[in-house]
Amino acid sequence: MNKTIISIAIASLGFVVGLGLLGNAVKNRNKSENTIAVTGLGTKQFTSDLITWSGSFSKNNYDLKSAYDELAMDRKVINDYLLSKGIKQSEIVFSSVDIEKKFTNYNDTSGNYIQGEFVGYDLTQKVSIESKEVGKIENLSRNITEIINRGIEFTSSSPSYFYTKLATVKQEMIASATKDAKERAEKIAENSGSSLGNLKKASAGVIQITAPNSNEDYSYGGTFNTSSKEKEASITIKLEYEVD
Repeated sequence: MNKTIISIAIASLGFVVGLGLLGNAVKNRNKSENTIAVTGLGTKQFTSDLITWSGSFSKNNYDLKSAYDELAMDRKVINDYLLSKGIKQSEIVFSSVDIEKKFTNYNDTSGNYIQGEFVGYDLTQKVSIESKEVGKIENLSRNITEIINRGIEFTSSSPSYFYTKLATVKQEMIASATKDAKERAEKIAENSGSSLGNLKKASAGVIQITAPNSNEDYSYGGTFNTSSKEKEASITIKLEYEVD
């Protein structure tokens, strides 16, 4: 067998192998493209079981010690009032006192800032409550004028609502969203005359917690509504299946 015949044989063999590799590449490419990607949604409504509430009170006096003493008297009145409403002492937290020197500041005729005479010390303190007795604290926050009527300069904030079993809710929603996504994938495969193959990929979105029937926007990092006692949570699951 001369060199020409050997060269032709090797070239022919290489051509056949090349066709085989090309065929496998096309086959594998088609296989990778033959998938279904779906998104499932899981939702759940629930009622908050933890509430936080806070308010602040203040006193002004030219003498710092007198301001402290007056604030301490108000603090005792507030503490006794909260206890009379059934709040546990362990649930009542008073912050440290914030002190600010006050002056009659103004701008002169040239627009320059002028620090005027000293008009006293402003002392402010915050009281906060965290409780699982949601209804009781709600009523307290609505009737806080009872403290104001006792001559105390008191400012109340709106309550914030939370849920302590959120991990369980999230697991339930993930299961529901996964079931929803799989059913969608099965329906798509059925309508296309195919059958669902192996699961290739799965990913979960972030949990979104809003007030029910609200128009709150979802955020990329997740929304967590604390202003509504009633809440609705949702999560999405993305699944990618092979199709046979």
